[in-house]
Amino acid sequence: MTSEVSLAVDATAKLLEEKIVSRRARVGVVGLGYVGLPLAVEFAKAGFTVTGIDVNEEKVRRVNAGDSYVGDIPSATLAPLVESGKLRATTDFAAVLDLDTINIAVPTPLRKTKDPDMSFIMSSCQEIARHFHAGMLIILESTTYPGTTDEVVLPMLLKSGLEVGTDFFLCFSPERVDPGNPNFHTFNIPKVVGGTTAACTEMGRVFYAQALERVVAVSSTQVAEMVKLLENTFRMINIGLANEIAMMCDRIGINVWEVIDAAATKPFGFMPFYPGPGLGGHCIPIDPFYLSWKTKQAGIEARFIELAGYINGQMPHFVVDKVQNALNDASKPVKGSHIHVMGVAYKRDIDDVRESPALDVMMLLMQRGARLTYSDPHVPRLRLEGVELTALAEDTAAAADCTVIITDHSAFDYRGLVERAPLIVDTRNALKGYGSAKIVRL
Repeated sequence: MTSEVSLAVDATAKLLEEKIVSRRARVGVVGLGYVGLPLAVEFAKAGFTVTGIDVNEEKVRRVNAGDSYVGDIPSATLAPLVESGKLRATTDFAAVLDLDTINIAVPTPLRKTKDPDMSFIMSSCQEIARHFHAGMLIILESTTYPGTTDEVVLPMLLKSGLEVGTDFFLCFSPERVDPGNPNFHTFNIPKVVGGTTAACTEMGRVFYAQALERVVAVSSTQVAEMVKLLENTFRMINIGLANEIAMMCDRIGINVWEVIDAAATKPFGFMPFYPGPGLGGHCIPIDPFYLSWKTKQAGIEARFIELAGYINGQMPHFVVDKVQNALNDASKPVKGSHIHVMGVAYKRDIDDVRESPALDVMMLLMQRGARLTYSDPHVPRLRLEGVELTALAEDTAAAADCTVIITDHSAFDYRGLVERAPLIVDTRNALKGYGSAKIVRL
C-alpha cells in the first residue's frame, strides 16, 4: 500500500512539473495590482496561458482591453499578450477549476490597532477552496507575518481532503516590487520561495525558474515570510535613524545632506539612507508592524521597530513646523497663507499615494488654516479630508506664500521653481546645488 501511495505522489508531482516546464501549465494570479499584474505579464511573456482574477471589475475590463493601469507595465507590453490569448482577466473564481497554479497577490493592510488585516487573503482562499482540485501549486505573495501560509492558508486548503506536498503544493514567495525603479523589476529581482514541505519548495522553485531570472529557495514558508519583513524593517529602522539625525542636525545648524554624502564616501561599514517628510507606500510603513505584532504574540517586545515607527511618524509634524517657521520669518502666519505642495505620490515618478507623507503634511497644514494647492504630473486628482483637489501647473508656486517639495519627481522644473517661488521648503534635497536664502532645507 505504501509503495502505491508513493507512486501516486510521484505521479502527481511529475505531471505538474512536466506541465510547468513545458509551459502547458495554466497559470492564475489572484489580485491584479502593482504586484499581480507584472507577475502575470512575465509568465505570459514566458509562454504560459495566464488568467488574472480580481474582484475589481474596472481592472478586469482594462486588462482585457490591453489598457494598463500599472506604471511599470506599458499598455504596449500588455496589449499583445491579451490579443494573442496569453493573458486574460476575470472576476469569476470558477476559473480556478481550469488552473494548475495560483499566485495570491492581494492587499494585507494594517487595522487601526496595528494588527494585520487578513480579510483579503481569507476571502481569496475561501473562493479558491470552492474550486480547488488535486495537482495544484498555490503560492501566497501577499506580505504578512511569519506563519500565515501554514496557519491560515493551509487549513483552508486541507478541508478539501487533499494532502499538502503530495496532492497539492503550497509555498510563500515575498513580493519585492519597487514601483518606478528603472533597473529592477519583476523579471530580474531574485525570487525567494519557501514551501510547506521540501516537495512544495522544489515545485515553487521550478515554477518561478521558467519566467524569472533567479530563484532563491529557502527551507520553509516561515523563512520566506520573515525575509520580506527583515528587508523592509531594515529600511524602516535606518530611515528612522536618518530622520532622527536630520532633526538633530536641524537643531544645531548642520546640513544633514552634506553629512550623509560625506559619510557615504566610506567604502565599507556604511550604507547611506536619507531623511524625508515621512514614510509612504504599502510596504515600509506597514510591514515592520506585522513583525512587531507577531513577536508580541511570542512575548517579545520589538523596541527598535516601535521606536523607528514613532520617529518616522513624527516627520510630517517636523515638516509642518519647518513650514510654519519659514512663514514666520517672512512675517506670515500659516492660517490664511497659500501653500503649494510639489509632489503628492509616496515616492518619485509613480502615481501611488498610499500612505504618502504628503497627505499627512497637507492635512496638518489644512488643520492650521492654510489654503492648499498642489502639482503632481502623476496624480491629476486628490481627495483630502472630503475636499477634492486638482493638480495645477508648476507655475502656481509663483503665487504661493510658500512651496513645499514633498515628492521629488524628475519631471519637475526645479530651476524654474527656484526662480519663481518666493519661499521653498525642500524636504528631499531636490534643490541640492541651488544656493538661495529663499530655500529652507530639511
